[in-house]
Amino acid sequence: MNHYFTNNDNIKSDEQKITVKINNQIFTFITDNGVFSKKGLDFGTRTLLENIPTLTGDILDFGCGYGPIGIYIKKNNNCNVDMIDINKRSLKLALKNSELNNVDVNIFESNIYSKITKKYDYIISNPPIRVGKEILYKILFQAKEYLKESGELWIVVNKDQGAKSILKDLNKKYQVTLITKNKGFYIIKAANC
Repeated sequence: MNHYFTNNDNIKSDEQKITVKINNQIFTFITDNGVFSKKGLDFGTRTLLENIPTLTGDILDFGCGYGPIGIYIKKNNNCNVDMIDINKRSLKLALKNSELNNVDVNIFESNIYSKITKKYDYIISNPPIRVGKEILYKILFQAKEYLKESGELWIVVNKDQGAKSILKDLNKKYQVTLITKNKGFYIIKAANC
């Protein structure tokens, strides 16, 4: 099975436009085969975006996919947004979608944090749980190195995909707050401490 965090040129392209409403705002996104949640905004990402406070400063959308997190944040906040992914198809879509939604963001390819050269006020992600615990924990715990002193990591994780153990483990390195739970999705804020 091909996952959205891999690059597979054999997956046939079938771009589609979807319209989504987030906090009473309409967004249009182009999606495609081989990217996460191609049929519409997934419930976890929606819940994350509906619970994010007003943001300023430098924001990193980690694993941006076709771009809903970074685009929504840029549209609603006075901030600088970088968006990264390892999936080249996702990056192309994120670029198209940033133009489609009239936002100015910086989009580039990065394998985990390999191309990151600065520190952020916020790293926000619906992390790729299916990469396995080893890579997932690199994503979550190496984030600390790329957060400013008072920076925060915001993530969404489903209860059935290990949210409780992730919450417990994050507490070892961060000051963790469970922002909300909604239909099994945990919105977690992990602050640098």
